[in-house]
Amino acid sequence: MLNWRDRLVGEQDRIGYVRERLAYKMLLVSKFAYQWMQQNSPWQVVFVAGMQRSGTNMLMDRLERSFLTDVYHERDPRAFDNYRMRDRATIRELISHSRAPAFVIKALCELEQLHGLMDEFAPAKTLWIVRDYRDAVRSALASFGNFTRQVQRIVADRTVNDWRAAGMSEATHLMVGKLWHPGMSEASAAALIWYFRNTLFFEQGLDHDARVRLIAYESLVQNPETECRSIFEFLEIPFTRDITRGVFSTSIRHRPLSEIEEPVAELCEGLARRFEACSAGIAVQG
Repeated sequence: MLNWRDRLVGEQDRIGYVRERLAYKMLLVSKFAYQWMQQNSPWQVVFVAGMQRSGTNMLMDRLERSFLTDVYHERDPRAFDNYRMRDRATIRELISHSRAPAFVIKALCELEQLHGLMDEFAPAKTLWIVRDYRDAVRSALASFGNFTRQVQRIVADRTVNDWRAAGMSEATHLMVGKLWHPGMSEASAAALIWYFRNTLFFEQGLDHDARVRLIAYESLVQNPETECRSIFEFLEIPFTRDITRGVFSTSIRHRPLSEIEEPVAELCEGLARRFEACSAGIAVQG
């Protein structure tokens, strides 16, 4: 049973959460009114990309705090159907009715389409966020399931009708096939998905595309003002300090996950090092 101090802390946390959500809703109402009066048209489309459970929601919330953005989450039925982006004509129609200078939309199930999306909706930029594979897998295991079955299906046929396999190269498919076995754990399968979805960043040459900015989840939550200021400068959108409100670093663990088999962990570690080198501006071969 909780003592009175623990109960008081818990109640204060709940009150703080309610106040934060109310303040956020009021911000969105004020933002809508501001954009309605301004009647601007978007001059830029921004795609937020990355593997699920990598901090894309947190990044979208930061962007949504700006009065100069029109943000579409993957739960928005106007722009998404079962978390997948609707056809391009629908997205173009949404853009045409937007009243914000920057139209922001998730592109998680569409990672392999980013070049085409940026070309079609130019001028456009992409923010690709990557998170340590161990923490991403922990979060994925807590939220989803059936990773082993998903990987098994993709190993059998990389042309299967599954967004997770979309854009997968033959080399990646061979690599995943070598590591796959029927007794693979859910954690190992989830880590493999983290690998083959994130490796699309390099396979598409996005590390050399000036329209793309790589964001490290850990840097963003540990240094929110510095990172957010840099992100908004990249997007050419004014930055204000309240944009970082609600960012916490408590989700960083980086502890080993014994459920991830060593060969899979080594594969993910190699890709993680490529991302670190890319962030540091160092060229590393895959």
